[in-house]
Amino acid sequence: MASPRTITLVALSFALGLFFVFMGTIKLTPRLSKDAYSEMKRAYKSYAKALPGLKKIGISSVLLRKIIGSLEVGCGMVLTLVPGRPKDVANFLLLLVMLAVLFFHQLVGDPLKRYAHALVFGILLTCRLLIARQSDDR
Repeated sequence: MASPRTITLVALSFALGLFFVFMGTIKLTPRLSKDAYSEMKRAYKSYAKALPGLKKIGISSVLLRKIIGSLEVGCGMVLTLVPGRPKDVANFLLLLVMLAVLFFHQLVGDPLKRYAHALVFGILLTCRLLIARQSDDR
């Protein structure tokens, strides 16, 4: 029988992976939800305006949204489907993305309800990484 640690890791990896594939897809295409896609476009325009340095290095709001969406889809697929060490790398990259998203929300002065999901999923990613890094022998 699988250990509780293994069951927890599999469940967290699968759930987090599906969430990030879904959210990344919303950032990349209006096929799932036109309203959510439009909201993402609007939000990323405000993030790009708040960080004029991005424009100087050639990163537009569209490119920023596509980069983050692609990272979420790719890392989410790894968390869901790929075994072993790549899951930890994907987890770490998604944790960095969540920190960047929290930074963007703070920068534009969004209320907590607008970024609570990023906070919660950042905590879940941290928990998954800590559980994965624990050794099996006690």
